[in-house]
Amino acid sequence: MSGNKAAFLPIGVGAGVAIGVAVGTATDNLALWLSLGVAIGSGLGVAMMGLSGAVSQKKSDGGGVSDGGASGGGDASCGSDGGGGGD
Repeated sequence: MSGNKAAFLPIGVGAGVAIGVAVGTATDNLALWLSLGVAIGSGLGVAMMGLSGAVSQKKSDGGGVSDGGASGGGDASCGSDGGGGGD
């Protein structure tokens, strides 16, 4: 795991805590909003780590993200429909 990728989780948690404290203070329910801020911030941090990995993988591969599908010519007359049986 690279250093840049690991930095997203604390950034997300810190942003979530800041937002949670602000909303919790405004609504006079700090415990609820602080915990929600930590949870949402953790989710955002993990999402940013995933996006960072996808972007760096895309740059190193030189192409788009593959869906794992076939990359053939698309000839529909090959006789195989992908199903089973059918005698």
